[in-house]
Amino acid sequence: MRLLSLAIKLVLFLLLLSFALKNGEMVSVHYLLGLEWQAPLSLVLFLVFTAGVLIGLFGCSRQMLNNRRELVRLRKAAKQSPP
Repeated sequence: MRLLSLAIKLVLFLLLLSFALKNGEMVSVHYLLGLEWQAPLSLVLFLVFTAGVLIGLFGCSRQMLNNRRELVRLRKAAKQSPP
């Protein structure tokens, strides 16, 4: 199982590395007020993907906390109730 996991990670790494090497051209990201930032396309895509994941996790964090509190409450109730 460890070997399979390592093989999958290696293949994924090689795919991402080849993607980054093929998309190394500089792109311009334009902001408001005429601000501009230049970076490789692969870096821009990685940053946008990472920001999307973080925003998604932040958006569902409240629900995850509520679920965790509910689980703790239900476990306490299950321990206190007679069989």
